[in-house]
Amino acid sequence: MSTLKNIHSSVLSCKKCRLSEGRINAVPGEGNPNADIMFIGEGPGKSEDEKGVPFVGAAGKFLDELLAEIGLKRSDVFITNVVKCRPPENRDPQDDEIAMCWPYLEEQVRQIKPKLIVTLGRHAMNRFLPNLKISEAHGQAKRFKGVGTDKQVYFPMYHPAVALYNGSYRELLKEDMRKIPKLLSMIESV
Repeated sequence: MSTLKNIHSSVLSCKKCRLSEGRINAVPGEGNPNADIMFIGEGPGKSEDEKGVPFVGAAGKFLDELLAEIGLKRSDVFITNVVKCRPPENRDPQDDEIAMCWPYLEEQVRQIKPKLIVTLGRHAMNRFLPNLKISEAHGQAKRFKGVGTDKQVYFPMYHPAVALYNGSYRELLKEDMRKIPKLLSMIESV
């Protein structure tokens, strides 16, 4: 039986795909192993690769700000990515790379059993909710057959990095984040 600690160790030593060749550190994820909310991004960036921790660069600082908007901190949630090693030049992860990391993410979801999975960005969203457009789906809860369950709730959001390039997204991201507490209480009452 896997545990989060075993998954973490496996990710750190993983050499299944070419992403491992250029990494400084694999980035398994971090946070509360009993979190109600799991945030899933696309993949580590430069700062994350250097530190081995997800969302620690500029986008991560904004994610921390977003969490504070709803009275949470990193230790209250679990944060990870679809791929666990930085794609070169921050390019999009390729399908075969995603396929190699997917079992790690599936097992993380099974171990944590979050009530809500928040996907950050279109790549993470499309992995769980294919054929949706982030511009139409963000900020709306979607119930879909999940990993290890038949009623997983997903909440797509834009990736925090989008607000770094286009400031008009800052408030939109904050608005979406503010929906999470009410959504979580609705999930808990079902």
